[in-house]
Amino acid sequence: MRRARPGGPPRGTTERALTSVPAGAGTGQSALAEAPPDQTAGRPDGGHARPAPERPVSKLWHITLSVSGPEVPLRDVRRALEQLAHDHPFLLTSRYAGDHAEIRYWEEARDLHDAAAVALRLWGEHRQTSQLPPWEIVGLEVIDRETYHQRVAEGYGPPPAAPVGVHPY
Repeated sequence: MRRARPGGPPRGTTERALTSVPAGAGTGQSALAEAPPDQTAGRPDGGHARPAPERPVSKLWHITLSVSGPEVPLRDVRRALEQLAHDHPFLLTSRYAGDHAEIRYWEEARDLHDAAAVALRLWGEHRQTSQLPPWEIVGLEVIDRETYHQRVAEGYGPPPAAPVGVHPY
């Protein structure tokens, strides 16, 4: 027994032919399949399938965010940074003192501009939920993964974030 859609097939056809098929995400294949030759007449592209626009590939960016402000008790700073690490699970390490802190983590983004924009919002967006001190962002470094590893290999820049967690200076 064959089931048909309500209303039946379009007039004048016995079968419906599909002319496009979406490719799997990230496969690099065209999102349009070639239509059979008898169905290409009159198409503005001459019957040739157009490749789907490529999606930008995201990359990993190493973020170092520095914040500073009025003196706050160390236990409050530590508790707030631990809560931030819980709220933002990609946090690698935080170093802190009573009037400043440095947060290091990896961010996935399309390009440096997107990674920097997300990093610049991190402190403000989590200020309430993590009860962060009323400090300002005073520094931001965003480098791609290759640059980070090159710096570490050459002995420049920050060493790999170990031990992971929240630590006093």
